[in-house]
Formats: sequence, C-alpha cells, structure tokens
Amino acid sequence: MNTISVNKMSLVDELGRERIFNGINMVHKGGKDGAVHKDYKPDWTEETFASFKKLGINIVRLGLIWDAIEPECGKYDDDYLDMMISYAEMCEKYGIYYYLDMHQDLYSAYYADGAPGWATITDSYKYKEPKFIWAEGYFFSKAVHRACDNFWNNTPVNGRGLQDHYCDMWKHVVEKFKDRPGLIGFDVMNEPYPGTDGGKAFRQIVKGGIGTIFFSGKVKRIKALKNIIKGDDKFTSALAVLDDRSVMKSVTKPAESTIRQFDVKKYYPFFQKCAAAIREVTDKGIIIMENCYYSNLGIPCTTPRLVYKNGGREENLMFAPHAYDLTVDTPMTNTASNARVDGIFDQHRHTQLRLGVPVIVGEWGGMVDGSEEYPHLEHLLEKFDANKWSQTYWAYYSGLMDTKIMKIIARPYPQAVSGEIKSYGFDRKNKIFTLKYTHSGLNKGMTEIFLPEEPAKIEADGKYEVKTDDRGVITLYVEPVDGENTVKVFY
Repeated sequence: MNTISVNKMSLVDELGRERIFNGINMVHKGGKDGAVHKDYKPDWTEETFASFKKLGINIVRLGLIWDAIEPECGKYDDDYLDMMISYAEMCEKYGIYYYLDMHQDLYSAYYADGAPGWATITDSYKYKEPKFIWAEGYFFSKAVHRACDNFWNNTPVNGRGLQDHYCDMWKHVVEKFKDRPGLIGFDVMNEPYPGTDGGKAFRQIVKGGIGTIFFSGKVKRIKALKNIIKGDDKFTSALAVLDDRSVMKSVTKPAESTIRQFDVKKYYPFFQKCAAAIREVTDKGIIIMENCYYSNLGIPCTTPRLVYKNGGREENLMFAPHAYDLTVDTPMTNTASNARVDGIFDQHRHTQLRLGVPVIVGEWGGMVDGSEEYPHLEHLLEKFDANKWSQTYWAYYSGLMDTKIMKIIARPYPQAVSGEIKSYGFDRKNKIFTLKYTHSGLNKGMTEIFLPEEPAKIEADGKYEVKTDDRGVITLYVEPVDGENTVKVFY
C-alpha cells in the first residue's frame, strides 16, 4: 500500500498522485450492561471488508474507545488493541486504508462512550438518562459538563492530569499501530465538547434565535428540542426559516464568543499536547484535527493551525469536520435540508482555507434507509466532490451494504490521480463522470478511477484500460499525457 501524506491542501502518495478517499465509519461503542460498557467486541467479519472494496470503499474511520483501552488507570488492555489490529489487517488485505478515531460521546462510557469510570469526575453530580435523544446530555447534564470541565482543566488522578493520562494512552496505541501499511493518521478526539461552556452555548443559541423565531413569549429551552424530536408538523414548517443562512447565523452568533474561548484557550493547548505526544512515538502518519461539537452546527472554528511549543510546524495535518442537519436522530430525519447543511459545510470550507490543509469529512449522513433522504445524500456527495474532499459516512451497521444508501455512495470517483486535480464529479441525471487534471513529470503512476459497474463508453486523453479483479471490483486505469487531461465515463 502507498504511503499517504499531506501536500498543501491535498492528500498524496509517494508517486505524487492526488488521492481521494470514499469511506465509512466503523465504530463499536460497546454493548451495555446497565450504565457501564463491558463488551467491546464488534460483529464485523472479513466478508464485511470484502463487500466494502466492491462498493468503492477505500478508507475506514476505525473507532477506538478509551474505556476499552485503559479500563484501569495505567493498565492497558492489549487484547482489545490486538483485536482492533486484526480489523486493521482485514482492511489491508483488501487494500483499504484506515485512520484511528478516539471516539467519545457525552465524554464517558458511563453515559454513552469514551472515558473510563476512573477518568469521569463529575463533582458529585448524577447523570440522568435522556428523555428523547442521547445529545440531551450535552445540553443539560451537569454530570457531563463537569466531567468535561475536569478533563479540560487537566484535573489530576493518581498524581497525573487527565489530559496527560489521555496522551499516555494515545502513545501506547500509536506504538501498537505505527508501522502498519494501511494506517494514514490519528484522529485525536471525536467531537470535543466544551463542558459547562457547552451548556452555556446551547442556552445562548436557544435564547438568541430559536425561541424568538418559532415561539411567542418566553420559552423553556427544552421546548424547542422537544418539538424537533417529536416531529411536530408546525415546527417542521417553522424550521424551514433556518434555510436562510442569515437567519441561521442570527441563531448561532450569540454562542460564537463562548466557542472561540474554548477553541483557543482549552481545546488548542490540549490538541497541541496530544499531537506532540503522538510525535514522540512516530513521525509517520497524519495528525487529524476535529473542531468543537458546536462548529459542526455552523459556528466558526477558531482553533489555530498546529504549531508545537518548540516552534515546529506540523506539516502532516488534516482537518476532519462533521455536519448533520438539525433533524438527525429524530423522526424528522427525512426532512433534512440541503440549505442548512450547506451552510455548515461552507463554514468548514472557510476553516480549511484558513488552515491550508486537506479535508476528510469524518461524519455525515446518519440516514435511515427507505426514507426520503436519498437526494440529500446525493447533494452532499456532489458538494464534497466539488471541494475535492474525502469522506467517511456515518456509519456501518449490519445490513447497510444492501441498502440504497450504499448504492448512492458507490459512485464513480478518482481514487488516485497522476497530477493536480482541477475538478471531478458524477452527473447523476445524465450518468456522466468527468475528471480534469494536470499531469507533469513529478507525477508517476496511472490515474485510477473506481467504477461501480461497466461503463457504456469512455473518453480519455491518454491510453486507458478497464480491469475487473477477482472480487468483481472495476477500475479504470488511465495513462496520463503531459499537461491538461480530461477523462469522461458514460453510463
């Protein structure tokens, strides 16, 4: 497998080819026994990974859980890590890359997934199970807020700060994975949440916009959430007001200062520390930066570009934003708005340009097969392609591979391009895939394009060949010519 690294705002291999990744999340959060996660063994099989390859999946976001890695302070469960390495080996067997995602939701395995019990310090506040959706814990739970606060404050446990324990844990993980051929990088933390400041931001958002827009008089902050979750028809119609980007901005703007303070003063120093710890173990692999949970709702990310305390600039850096519509995880998921999600991804594009790094969209979609969301998925894929963004769909589950969702994701796309990509995309209406790129002597190897099925016709400036491997994977190989190149595939 080729080594993948960063070149300005692109991912490249050692042949100088631009690489695009079309992927999926594989995150097993653990089976529950009461409130505590105990079983971290997923039901993934080798056939799962074989089916990925045939559908054009060439990368996996492989989720790891701190609680599973370090169930006791300072004691690592290498059996768990060896199991995850076995799934990494399955990826490699089928030519699928992967990046490691240290996953968390609601901070702790006690509440959802993430930190072990010994690292969950709530200052005596008790957690209450959500009434409607899991994310309520972020908005209202003081136990979640204080647990996050203690992490960001690096509260000591056994004489060592929580962040320092986390960095040590990452160093142990990297030591186990560092030499694997399919590993491209390290996603330091899934959707970092600001804690008490996150609850404040939620109140600011509701007070500053949602209550004012949708209801008259004073409204309890829970009411807006309840109406979304229940799928209230009147609220569904009212929610369309947020399709207007200026209106959506007015809703989120009151929380921008709160999130900016978190980005700069709490999250960035942690990210800087954790990335440095990883680099103590290896200089290989891409450091992957996510943004604050609330930036996945459209609030600008202000986290600085990674420079270590010694002044060294991290060149092998990638940005991995997420975005879902407000209706995700609710009965209203089939009303997901292209306009609302566009606004979030456009903000992520601004962040990418500020940082000057490539993007892999770490999470998107989260749809239910059989609803009316297919045009929404198609729209988002077109947007990613227009930005030259790689992506990993949320998320794999048993039976997903036979759904229309995967048929949409399994579109023609360039996996490796011998040159600088100018544009690419699949016109679903006319069933035409087009790739334009510039080739020079610095680019070696063939251009490789995944094809979900045999095409009717191909046009290319250079010689080409369509090959089908023994697993039924169809790839178009194009020998580039110097200068401008165009490839068209017709169905």
